[in-house]
Amino acid sequence: MIRKINTVLTPQQAYDNETTLITAAKIAKVNVNDIQHLQWINRSIDARKYPTKINATFELYIGEQPTQSEFEYKLKNVSKNKQIHIVGAGPAGYFAALELIENGLCPIIFERGKEISARKRDIALLSQNKEVNPESNYAFGEGGAGTFSDGKLYTRSKKKLEVRKVLELFHLHGAQNNILFEAHPHIGTDVLPLVIENIRKIIIKAGGEILFEHNVTDFKFKNNKIEAVVINDSITIEVEELILATGHSAHNIYETLHKLNIPLEAKSFAMGIRLEHPQQIINSIQYHTHKYDPYLPPATYALTQQINGRGVYSFCMCPGGIIVPATTNNKKIVVNGMSNSSRNSPYANSGFAVEIRTEDFEGYGRGGSLSGLDYQANLEKMAFLNGGNGQTAPAQRMYDFVKGRVSGSIQDCSYNPGVISSPVHLWLPEIIGDTLRKGFESLGKRIKGFLTNDGVVVGVESRTSSPVRIPRNKETLNHITIKNMYPCGEGAGYAGGIVSSAIDGICIAQEIAKKTS
Repeated sequence: MIRKINTVLTPQQAYDNETTLITAAKIAKVNVNDIQHLQWINRSIDARKYPTKINATFELYIGEQPTQSEFEYKLKNVSKNKQIHIVGAGPAGYFAALELIENGLCPIIFERGKEISARKRDIALLSQNKEVNPESNYAFGEGGAGTFSDGKLYTRSKKKLEVRKVLELFHLHGAQNNILFEAHPHIGTDVLPLVIENIRKIIIKAGGEILFEHNVTDFKFKNNKIEAVVINDSITIEVEELILATGHSAHNIYETLHKLNIPLEAKSFAMGIRLEHPQQIINSIQYHTHKYDPYLPPATYALTQQINGRGVYSFCMCPGGIIVPATTNNKKIVVNGMSNSSRNSPYANSGFAVEIRTEDFEGYGRGGSLSGLDYQANLEKMAFLNGGNGQTAPAQRMYDFVKGRVSGSIQDCSYNPGVISSPVHLWLPEIIGDTLRKGFESLGKRIKGFLTNDGVVVGVESRTSSPVRIPRNKETLNHITIKNMYPCGEGAGYAGGIVSSAIDGICIAQEIAKKTS
């Protein structure tokens, strides 16, 4: 017998396995020994008031074992089948490859960066404030930018079947069980690289290829079709269909397409800073108590504010996380956030971004479709000039930032290359700086304890999304003029995060499969 239970639990009842089973048996009025399996369907935290409760949905298998999951990945040997080339081994590229294999097509992936283990060594050096490797860093390399920035799997996508497929595929390749039922699933920076490695092994086992340190530096077009790509300025490889899944930091791709007169579009995006608090402050705010509950995870938040009609919002919030250097250039500073699966850092950080509209940067720099790219690059250079040695980042205490005064010192911060006191409020563009200051002031009035000098602003968070879109047809998903090239994921301007990028890759692979069948 299977019993579906919808209930409200205490944190201990929800997060301690033994207590969960005992509680479930009482609710179902059965002997706990008769429960063969408890299958979570959904688990979410309700912290609107004290004490915090957990909304829970699960199934009890009483006197029987659950059947195998309905989801099954159909692995095929496609080594001798039609080849589809993919640029980029991030979530868009890898999930497109998995979908191609399911449809009997052979993916060949070009990745400018290195595979996971070599990439880890370069990132370790970067975190020690050593020189940036422009081809292997937090943005470039196997798994894309998401591999070392937390592995949060929350998405607003309404494509429920595709979202479920992405979660199931992550789980199949080694992610935790709880990503299938948590309201805000999270893999963690310590686990996600292992999952990415397993996906790589499956692609290769099926006959696909992944070519690392293969940077696409040029394209060959003829009669509105792409005929070949040039690798590392020297090797020309013919292609029949090309998925362009390069991520939001592959600026060289935009530059190359622009030089070749391939249509691009400037698009709105967002930029701002990283804001870090001691985790205990966020816990006390969100859980409405200073008491520590060992069964509650570190608290998170999602905040939005309108300032003079312009959006200010938190994103990529990392409870129990750290701030990391996410630049791809030695003369720029970009920061991001990440958490391990345990989320056991004493800090909580979140990006805070301001909406940047196309009219804000119209005519900036070179103008045209790349004007937003120049606007973004200038802010990253400003952060570098106002930082310290190498990747030492400019920082300011939160309350000082709002009040427009220089911080005499900066408290301990999770950013490993180090921070230096800087008048961030002065050198941020007015659109960003003034909007953030007013936003924080407003949030401080709404949320007691949020606006504090125990918080620290670290600059800059500029890679939230791409300022350039590579336009494509809505129905067939190919480029508006290049019939056999498929812009995909964040770098093309059609996704924002791991799950939405993976979904975009899947959808494009399905379109190519239809076309080639």
